[in-house]
Amino acid sequence: MEEEEEAIGFLDKVLEDEDVFVLEECDLGTPSSPASGSPFLVAVKVEAGKGLEMRKLVLSGFLASEEIYINQLEALLLPMKPLKATATTSQPVLTIQQIETIFYKIQDIYEIHKEFYDNLCPKVQQWDSQVTLGHLFQKLASQLGVYKAFVDNYKIALETAEKCSQSNNQFQKISEELKVKAPKDSKDSHTSITMEALLYKPIDRVTRSTLVLHDLLKHTPVDHPDYPLLQDALRISQNFLSSINEDIDPRRTAVTTPKGETRQLVKDGFLVEMAESSRKLRHVFLFTDVLLCAKLKKTSVGKHQQYDCKWYIPLADLVFPSPEESEPSPQVHPFPDHELEDMKMKISALKSEIQKERANKGQSRAIERLKKKMFENEFLLLLNSPTIPFRIHNRNGKSYLFLLSSDYERSEWREAIQKLQKKDLQAFVLSSVELQVLTGSCFKLRTVHNIPVTSNKDDDEAPGLYGFLHVIVHSAKGFKQSANLYCTLEVDSFGYFVSKAKTRVFRDTMEPQWNEEFEIELEGSQSLRILCYEKCYDKTKVNKDNNEIVDKIMGKGQIQLDPQTVQTKNWHMDVIEMNGIKVEFSMKFTSRDMSLKRTPSKKQTGVFGVKISVVTKRERSKVPYIVRQCVEEVEKRGIEEIGIYRISGVATDIQALKAVFDANNKDVLVMLSDMDINAIAGTLKLYFRELPEPLLTDRLYPAFMEGIALSDPAAKENCMMHLLRTLPDPNLITFLFLLEHLKRVAEKEPINKMSLHNLATVFGPTLLRPSEVESKGHLTSASDIWSHDVMAQVQVLLYYLQHPPISFAELKRNTLYFSTDV
Repeated sequence: MEEEEEAIGFLDKVLEDEDVFVLEECDLGTPSSPASGSPFLVAVKVEAGKGLEMRKLVLSGFLASEEIYINQLEALLLPMKPLKATATTSQPVLTIQQIETIFYKIQDIYEIHKEFYDNLCPKVQQWDSQVTLGHLFQKLASQLGVYKAFVDNYKIALETAEKCSQSNNQFQKISEELKVKAPKDSKDSHTSITMEALLYKPIDRVTRSTLVLHDLLKHTPVDHPDYPLLQDALRISQNFLSSINEDIDPRRTAVTTPKGETRQLVKDGFLVEMAESSRKLRHVFLFTDVLLCAKLKKTSVGKHQQYDCKWYIPLADLVFPSPEESEPSPQVHPFPDHELEDMKMKISALKSEIQKERANKGQSRAIERLKKKMFENEFLLLLNSPTIPFRIHNRNGKSYLFLLSSDYERSEWREAIQKLQKKDLQAFVLSSVELQVLTGSCFKLRTVHNIPVTSNKDDDEAPGLYGFLHVIVHSAKGFKQSANLYCTLEVDSFGYFVSKAKTRVFRDTMEPQWNEEFEIELEGSQSLRILCYEKCYDKTKVNKDNNEIVDKIMGKGQIQLDPQTVQTKNWHMDVIEMNGIKVEFSMKFTSRDMSLKRTPSKKQTGVFGVKISVVTKRERSKVPYIVRQCVEEVEKRGIEEIGIYRISGVATDIQALKAVFDANNKDVLVMLSDMDINAIAGTLKLYFRELPEPLLTDRLYPAFMEGIALSDPAAKENCMMHLLRTLPDPNLITFLFLLEHLKRVAEKEPINKMSLHNLATVFGPTLLRPSEVESKGHLTSASDIWSHDVMAQVQVLLYYLQHPPISFAELKRNTLYFSTDV
């Protein structure tokens, strides 16, 4: 239990600001020349007009957050004067020494930033493309010494504040609720925040300023007079942060192996270990010659996160026992499915509550409480869902058992270890100092920063295939008796397998003949799985927990999607064998660059392949009729359908619907009401995919890619809203209509299993794609382009899906200058 509390404690911390001193994690570009030897001298070719517009967006976002920061410093200084006044009376709240320790350097920091803000504000508000402001950032960077003094005192300031709160009720009341003035254009007059949280703000600010400098440099032409000044400011800031890292973490020593070679981290990740008959969350690090299992230590606010080594095995001593050699496993009790489902339901409900609170500008304390509950549930889900055993053994006797969520994950770890074991490795024992240095290096070297809770799963896999896989499931044979049979198709999407298509049930047969075609969108996929089920119609066989009738799996199999085999224009027939059953299927693949070739319709009377502005003008509508009708039908009877929008409809049904919409046929409503809901969802996706240009336009595509890559949250908010405002009205109104629909679909995630991330994965690459000209300009391989682009496209849509409701009128009315506390 203590271990779980520690991990949950860490999860609370994860939710707060990113760790302050981890600048190595920011991609600060490449050196301008190898000889420069400096990682912060970034030389980026910037198109003058576009770069200067992005500069304005970055700066106005930063200015908004700078205003909030100044208000936070003012709130911190507010109690200082009355406290000082009482310090010399007969009944002091705090002594002068305590006041000076707690509020050390706050006044100086406030004055530096107030001067910076007052100078920057008029330059941004009266924008001129020739404006120079590099000297302001250079001056700000040159005053970082005051932050060094603040950081050195930070720990003792927190401890003093805590002690004073415990011994003095009056001070405790003051420190629990400080009033921070809201930005000028905010509806609220102020927000409440604790002194502890406010004392952390200056530490966070240095990292924020450095991220903004990075963004600014990226969008400043090299020949602009600001460029060398911003470079200098970034260099000073980077050096400053590095020196703080050195002071705070003295363990940053070079890590070497017994043979004197540099020891490198090859792979790391969070795994569940069975230890002392209970599940424990561990962070496992695979180095070139050793596997190290660590846990995160519980640390107080503002302290560096650290790892505690639980055990390590030199790879020379590590063996995988075969099943017959394995000692009996400790009893692993699988967590009841209904309890896992309950957790998912709670997480989904909490996410909705958080969104509502944010939309209604609820109290930050209430939102924090909801977030804490959500992460506790996500953590428990993470801890209790894996069931696949992965045992490793130390030649010297002890063996360890992990539980993983997929066989795929297990083989990845095993292969990575076995690959390293092919080298000439030596056995060794680490001294306590060597072990401390190695464990200390884990924090800086780790590649997986977040516990993989459901809300932030990343894709570590190779690029795989991007595009469309057409699969015809023909027939199956090898059944021993007649049954009601159907197949499902799954592909791995961003590292996790998801169900993508389902055939109709072929009744009472030993040789089903489905002959159904599906189009499956691949997002970096490497494998196709086919599962064959016997459909159960016996209503007594209902799972009491989720009210679903249990269908029996008759067989399952998997094949690798080999680009050489699949990437042909012709159908490739194959057979997959599963438990004596053979399923015959055909497939062909269309790469994403081929699918980008949007062919405008030759007849402008239809809707597919016709510009959205032409269709809305002809219909005298704000949103195309086809979009409204498909959305209405999905909301009427498909919103609780498992995998809606992810599971493909039958291709012939989709083509029939397309023809009816194109012909403006009056029978369309009758046809819609009778049609399989997955075909209707597929028709809507096809409509967006066949637009002559994507909904978010070719012209704005590069700007969306730049906006989503901005490091500073305020600049990102500014940019992303500005880009929406720039869209043509029919595109914007249709996009906002679709956005609200997808949010309503995600509200039913406990039933339909479609999260915001799943929906962004399905629609992102359809609504946002590079033009053919853009894609031809790339020199790298197609898979590299798409793996990078698709991730960014998904992130763009996810950004808008996670954003509080966006109103067309509000968006058009708003100015460029936002104030958002981020």
